[in-house]
Amino acid sequence: MPEEIPQLRTGSAPRAMATWRNLAIGALRLAGKSNIAAGLRHNARDANRPLTLLGLT
Repeated sequence: MPEEIPQLRTGSAPRAMATWRNLAIGALRLAGKSNIAAGLRHNARDANRPLTLLGLT
């Protein structure tokens, strides 16, 4: 069964995940956040926060 679980370490997934992470970091920097780790944790707690940060809500 473990071999059926998709891996994020193969194919184009690593590049896609790095792109999403860089987008999040860039958005936090543009919003004036100095502590990126704290900003990522804060936005991960509520699905609406990243959308608000990007001006989508």
